[in-house]
Amino acid sequence: MAVQRSLIAPTNHPRLEEALRQKLHRRAETAGSLGELEPLAVRLGLIQNTLKPRLKSPQLLVFAGDHGIVVEGLTPPGDSTVTQVLHLLQGRLPMAVFSFIQGMGLTIVDAGLAEPMNPHPSLLQRKIGFGTRNAKVTSAMSVDQAHAAIRAGMEIGDTLSGNALACAAIGIGSQESAALVISRLADVPVRDLGVSGPDITPEAERKLLEVLEAALARHRDVTDPVEVLAAFGGFEIAMLVGAMLVAASKRHLIMVDGLPACAALLVAARIAAPVTDYVVFCRSHSHQGLDHALALFRASALLELGMESTDGTGATLAWPLIHSAAALLTEVAEGDEPGATNVGPATSTPSVSPADIPTLEAAVEEAPVVAQSSRP
Repeated sequence: MAVQRSLIAPTNHPRLEEALRQKLHRRAETAGSLGELEPLAVRLGLIQNTLKPRLKSPQLLVFAGDHGIVVEGLTPPGDSTVTQVLHLLQGRLPMAVFSFIQGMGLTIVDAGLAEPMNPHPSLLQRKIGFGTRNAKVTSAMSVDQAHAAIRAGMEIGDTLSGNALACAAIGIGSQESAALVISRLADVPVRDLGVSGPDITPEAERKLLEVLEAALARHRDVTDPVEVLAAFGGFEIAMLVGAMLVAASKRHLIMVDGLPACAALLVAARIAAPVTDYVVFCRSHSHQGLDHALALFRASALLELGMESTDGTGATLAWPLIHSAAALLTEVAEGDEPGATNVGPATSTPSVSPADIPTLEAAVEEAPVVAQSSRP
């Protein structure tokens, strides 16, 4: 049985959608329209299959990993993923501060850092390996490692409290690996995804595209989504896939922030297409590849603030808007008697558990990704 039929249900529910819109229209007659918050509120109602969506205990998962492809000289000397993680754990990055003041739980996951890390209350050690291999010359990881990372992500996601999950990744080389995964799965030029913006020098752009195109050529026959993930991706991207699948199975909101998270979403959508129904997109920087990635989903980021920050920062800033959109349906007084909180029978969707992982892995579909809009 296909995964999207057995474990993850689409959110499409015309009767409920119409009821949500009518509810918002009645409120607009007295309180005025709240613009883009209204379609977001409808989306949240559809995700939870209720007229009164309630979001609680939001969790921000930041997966960290290193990538062998950086040995090709794609990044400036001295850059270190471990340094990024330390800054995050020490509260020296805005994302950590914003998540705290917004009441978001923050967990950094060592998915595959090239160096060992000392224990920390906010650091979860789930290392698959000490960084991936160089995708230009061999597969970044084995298929078994890709499955192990997906499984780890599912297990992590299954232990989280709350019903809202923000997903992001950090790592030197993560953007490049994500560009390769998206390029192959969506069949779009890697140039559109890999080049960050106009500030890149012609020489750096030439070198970058040379390496990325060589990696694609090295694995030209790989099309299966998990095999694509193994060929190009990072351990952190694979773990994001598992976390997203679990969140969608529980009808939880998924906030996707950054190019690696978009790559993970494409892989997850090949495993279970309805996972995209549960996604709201966020943005933390102006990387041009992210423009093209969002276009694949016919979506835009909830906030466009012109930031150049760490992936996950945009999700922490978007959370108050998302929470407010839910409150628009749930907390604002209607002036009528309390009634049913859903319209029609709810779709029965059993939660994914670690025991379901073999089913997920066995049911990966060969059909191309069907991108879905992030708005109802």
